[in-house]
Amino acid sequence: MAVESTKKVARWFVNHADREAGDAITPLKLQKLVYYADAWYLANFDRPLIDDQFEAWVHGPAVRDLYARYRDRSWESIPAELGPQPSENVLPFLRAVYEQYGQYSAKKLEQMTHEELPWQEARGDLSPEAPSRKPISKLTMRNFYAARLGKKDIQQLQD
Repeated sequence: MAVESTKKVARWFVNHADREAGDAITPLKLQKLVYYADAWYLANFDRPLIDDQFEAWVHGPAVRDLYARYRDRSWESIPAELGPQPSENVLPFLRAVYEQYGQYSAKKLEQMTHEELPWQEARGDLSPEAPSRKPISKLTMRNFYAARLGKKDIQQLQD
């Protein structure tokens, strides 16, 4: 399976929100949904879902290009977007991630990532408000979430 474009995965989450039911995807929530999609994909398939690296920012894992794309939305909901979508074969996976994590607020998702090893390890001993561009290891992500599935650690991701 080919790695997906981060933009396509993000667009899918933005468009999947049930706006009539009050669902809102803010830039912060979008970052966390894409993070959890990549993390659980790594855990299940030993390869990344997206083509970008997460960094350990103050408000949790973030992809710099994704932040730049939506920074003008601030804390507002991102409107539906037209454009290419992820491959059909990953849609059931993305639906499962949204079903699990879409119910939470952006701040709750941020708090959840702060309590987990991948973000903590990348932050190291930085103060809580210190800016950081330190990458979050995809291998650490894979092994942390795979352990929750009862899987053993691996030393290297698949291509």
